[in-house]
Amino acid sequence: MNIEITQHNAEFSTTGQISPDHVAQIAALGYKSVIDNRPDLEGGHEQPMHSDIEKLVQATGMRFAYLPVVSGAITQEQVHQMADLIESLPKPILAFCRSGARSTNLYHLALSRG
Repeated sequence: MNIEITQHNAEFSTTGQISPDHVAQIAALGYKSVIDNRPDLEGGHEQPMHSDIEKLVQATGMRFAYLPVVSGAITQEQVHQMADLIESLPKPILAFCRSGARSTNLYHLALSRG
């Protein structure tokens, strides 16, 4: 099961909601860290819980971070937290949310954090 990934640069990419089936593919692509920006149950009970994905990500040796952000309501604190994650997590990093747009916006805001 392939996923569509947008590579912003050699160190950071985004995608839409991943499933447990995607984790092995993400690891095989060489990602070292995964950031989940989607709140649990935002998409209903069919959405995988972050803790389930976290276990699988960690089992592959990748790092996992959970920074849930409500769509259209990114806070300055979340921007700072994202910037800290980008600085501290092993790269390359793959961040995801429902469509990838929220993670992309958060990434660009974190880059411009001043």
